[in-house]
Amino acid sequence: MTEPMINEHFILKIAEEKNIPSLQVRAVAELLADGATIPFIARYRKEATGSLDEVAVAQVRDGLRQLQDLEDTREMILNSLEKHGHLTDELREKVMAADTPAALEDIYLPYRPKRRTRAAMAREKGLEPLAQIILAQTGTDPQAAAGPFVNLEKGVASVEEALAGGRDIIAEMVNEHEDARARMRELFFTKGVVSSRVISGMEEKGAKFRDYFDWKEPVATVPSHRMLAMRRGENEEVLILRILPDEEEAVAMLEDLFVKGAGQDAAQVRLAVKDAWKRLLSRSMETETRLAAKKKADETAIRVFADNLRQLLLAPPLGARRVMGLDPGFRTGCKVVCLDRQGKLLHHDTVFPHMSERKAGEEKIRIRTLCEQFEIEAIAVGNGTAGRETEAFVRSISFDRPIPVIMVNESGASIYSASEAAREEFPDLDLTVRGSVSIGRRLMDPLAELVKIDPKSIGVGQYQHDVDQISLRQSLDDVVMSCVNNVGVDLNRASAQLLTYVSGLSAGVAKNIVTWREKIGSFADRNQLLEVPRLGPAAFVQCAGFLRISGAANPLDASAVHPESYPVVDAMAKDIGATVEDLIKRPEMRQHIDITRYVSDSVGLPTLKDIMDELARPGRDPREKFEEFAFADGVAAIGDLTPGMRLPGIVTNITAFGAFVDVGVHQDGLVHVSQMADRFVKNPGDVVKVGQKVRVTVMEVDLARNRISLSMKADAGSAGAAEPRPGHENPSNPMKKLNKKTEKSKNGVFISLLAAALRRGGMS
Repeated sequence: MTEPMINEHFILKIAEEKNIPSLQVRAVAELLADGATIPFIARYRKEATGSLDEVAVAQVRDGLRQLQDLEDTREMILNSLEKHGHLTDELREKVMAADTPAALEDIYLPYRPKRRTRAAMAREKGLEPLAQIILAQTGTDPQAAAGPFVNLEKGVASVEEALAGGRDIIAEMVNEHEDARARMRELFFTKGVVSSRVISGMEEKGAKFRDYFDWKEPVATVPSHRMLAMRRGENEEVLILRILPDEEEAVAMLEDLFVKGAGQDAAQVRLAVKDAWKRLLSRSMETETRLAAKKKADETAIRVFADNLRQLLLAPPLGARRVMGLDPGFRTGCKVVCLDRQGKLLHHDTVFPHMSERKAGEEKIRIRTLCEQFEIEAIAVGNGTAGRETEAFVRSISFDRPIPVIMVNESGASIYSASEAAREEFPDLDLTVRGSVSIGRRLMDPLAELVKIDPKSIGVGQYQHDVDQISLRQSLDDVVMSCVNNVGVDLNRASAQLLTYVSGLSAGVAKNIVTWREKIGSFADRNQLLEVPRLGPAAFVQCAGFLRISGAANPLDASAVHPESYPVVDAMAKDIGATVEDLIKRPEMRQHIDITRYVSDSVGLPTLKDIMDELARPGRDPREKFEEFAFADGVAAIGDLTPGMRLPGIVTNITAFGAFVDVGVHQDGLVHVSQMADRFVKNPGDVVKVGQKVRVTVMEVDLARNRISLSMKADAGSAGAAEPRPGHENPSNPMKKLNKKTEKSKNGVFISLLAAALRRGGMS
């Protein structure tokens, strides 16, 4: 174990902050220090943690990391203070008592090695005593006090120069004053205003940011997507972005803290305070506030991304079927692959159904022949260019038996096609053929296929390239690992990429498993994992419960019962005169088991209840049952849409301001949060999830900008879209009314610019 993970102070602080008993926090900390993963801790160590779920375990882990980072900063500051001779017992106590990074930095600021400032130069000229005289504000005449400090040899040519130097020193003292910084920080965070304006001459180039050409709103309430949009506009040198409170209020607050009299010396202090605000404090506090606002926006965007990714990864699988996958195309044709029930490529070809009516007739025969030859049970069609046309073509074929034709979201398929994993599996195949394989496999098992792609390339994020990449990677890795281990992995079918996300398995060990599997044919039982190179006992404990072996001699090998619990199940079966297989197949046998008899020091009721649940449904897949879906006939392009149409669609992405829905026209439409239900909706994720099938009404179609406004309200088609309620996300400036008016159409009143602005807010 590493000391930082079991630091008693950390444990008590996290227990208090998260309202989790300290014993449970300590147990999680010790398990993490031993290398246990979050899924393993949450699933197989419930007795130790008091049945904390994955969210709580992750909170403990993240809390430990944050506290350790704070401790590292504290140690760095103490070392620096000691090295430069500043450390006193009083200062050490202050550093040790600071409980936030900002508090630590404020303490350290006056002692931090810094560049040669105006105050430093004034001190070199011997003006610090003058600054102290003025700051005391005893009624001293500053002109008279400054006289003795005029010294040509030191570079002080006049009384005014001496006073200016004294004010520079006072200004720096104001800037470094802990209380002043704390008050300014609070003012910025609570009353700061985010403002953006367009850089002159960038109006045309930065048209996508035009909603922020003249924008103001409180930093305390700015939504994540708007903060990130304005920052992107600034990074692209289109916008000037500032975050400031009211200057008069800020200066008054500082004067209240430092100006103590009404004489001429107090007037000098007042000038120094104003200089400190304008030249030092406003800039440093603005930087700090910008970073805090960015962090807050990042956290929201990452949470949205993670939620969307989880929903996408846990989409219902078609299951083990013989699938034909088609990657559509007009000029280059459609790449066709035929896969067996394990996803193995059996055949690939190219058809050209969109060249002419005669050619289409010939290709129908080829597709029908391939379906018969390889006993195809389902056809997956990518939803990219020519997707709807290809779907219509396939549906027009007369098969000798019903074969479902299903559109598949192909986002990221091209990324996979060019990946090292795809090249290793299909070194001799064209990129488009690999893409067709990915499309077909996505239909069979979305989770198993999507883990091969960088989550950022799947297309369910919001500003994923603008947020903190380390935090994003950690969050997405947590989601993928959680989903993979929650569903379980077929040990004899899983790819190395999928196995990499199994608890306890590294990428190298995952590859070794696949190599070993190819060598022996297949795994017959879980214990054979111990024969895999570099997979030791510790890794076995972590991974074994999440790996499944269908048809194994021991039926528990196909379940989520961990091998360490096999003796308990054997004892249950023996005590009632049955076999383990009887316990699984015969519910009445399980009714005779009193699980309290099997409680021990290592096995408690939480594990025993999990065992009984697993015996009732061994190896159950938590994902929902697959249901076929088809877009509306005759609607294949944005030009086919008209306001008032009621259409089926699939939710493709969820943001803080609404959801994007695919209605089969190669351009997702936006259902703004105000149009998601006939009631107030604060969080779109409470109403829909990625992959959900919905019915929407077309509210507006903007062909010029390729934008579609949709509604999920029951009466949207007849009554038109309602105005957003107060408090909903909309393009109206909370602090400055924008010069934009709502537009009317024959179907009702709706905010056409709203959809455009919010659609831009979803830029990736």
